[in-house]
Amino acid sequence: MRRVAALLIAALSLSSVAHAESMKIAAIPAPGPGEQKAMFSMGCFWSAETAFEGLPGVRAVISGFTGGTVANPTYEQVSERSTGHAETILVIYDPKKISYAQLLDNFWHNIDPTQVDGQFCDWGNEYRTAIWTLNDDQKKQALDSKHALETMPQRFKGTIVTAIAPGGPFYAAEEYHQDFYRTHAAHYHAYRVACGRDPALAKLWGKPGREAKV
Repeated sequence: MRRVAALLIAALSLSSVAHAESMKIAAIPAPGPGEQKAMFSMGCFWSAETAFEGLPGVRAVISGFTGGTVANPTYEQVSERSTGHAETILVIYDPKKISYAQLLDNFWHNIDPTQVDGQFCDWGNEYRTAIWTLNDDQKKQALDSKHALETMPQRFKGTIVTAIAPGGPFYAAEEYHQDFYRTHAAHYHAYRVACGRDPALAKLWGKPGREAKV
């Protein structure tokens, strides 16, 4: 029932917001001098954003899509599961202030890496978890971090299914999805509570997921 309630809340939230606000696609900021990019799929990209925004060294977090076969997909197309995309965040960060290894650590501690085709109450291929690597160094660090979890004694009851794959084109989602945890705090909070994300993360990792300050 909790899963059903969470999905209904999310659907109602999106319906009311989408009809009231612009469907314009968000802009993707370019990395500044010395900045780098990282891409992660963590289930709901609203929750992925708030897990990374506000971290020292992270300048921007953009919600969008990657891993599919259609250029410039809309949220509705991805939700229909006809494009193969996963909800994804693009993180722009300063490696002098926060390392890729630290981003990976934050990523793992905000997902259930054993859940197949979804995260918590959100089920479907568009909610799969993945690390999309953008160069050989990211690939090595991502594989090492996954191996470290796989060999961690008595941590996980299931197999770690989070994919590590080469990053392809990233497409930003509509503007109303960006910073949703902040611009529509009541909608997001209701969804997060009903979805059971934090109790599940606390059971798995010993603490709830990270949330940026509103």
